[in-house]
Amino acid sequence: MTGEVARRALPTRTVESRLIVVARAQRAEDYDAVLDVLVDAGIRSVELTLTTPGTFAHFPRLRERFGDAVDLGIGTVTGTDDLARAIDAGAAYIVTPITSAAFVQQATDAGVPIVPGGLTPTELFASWSAGASAVKVFPAGQVGPGYLKDLRGPFPGIVAVPSGGVDLAGAEAWLAAGAVAVSVGGPLLGDAFSGGDLGALHDRAQAFVEVCTP
Repeated sequence: MTGEVARRALPTRTVESRLIVVARAQRAEDYDAVLDVLVDAGIRSVELTLTTPGTFAHFPRLRERFGDAVDLGIGTVTGTDDLARAIDAGAAYIVTPITSAAFVQQATDAGVPIVPGGLTPTELFASWSAGASAVKVFPAGQVGPGYLKDLRGPFPGIVAVPSGGVDLAGAEAWLAAGAVAVSVGGPLLGDAFSGGDLGALHDRAQAFVEVCTP
């Protein structure tokens, strides 16, 4: 069944880096300084979340400034209108925390990779069989890397990105279990969006890059 559906591949840089940084800030203007550090540390894929006010308005500036160095996705998409806006904005990929075949169809028809979230085998397979580029195992911290090995039994071809509570050791373990990439937020970003030490952020980002780079 999975071989019969249209499926948009994740961006090459994202797949090669095996690491997506989830940026959730208090305001969109705070993205710039943090992205400067992340890009310098070797990060090549960043998911900008719609829970950050002003993300859509600020996105064109971020694409112009960072688009040649990093895949900029848009995440926390929970409605069809926001999905359409993310497509129109030129998101490199779209991430949603929910399971929706309609979302997958909408993004795929527009030629944009999409990663829908889910936790149960039924949810994850529903998205995968609908044509998702990958499925987001969320919240990954509630199950652990062994869960992906179990899923690979009935669904050997499924492409998964764990998200939620993935720290440095977890990133290594999930990738060893067969994840195409890991989605990381707090354990990497720490207090960077609330005045934290950007030098320390650089060190944390480099550590994740070293673990995730094949």
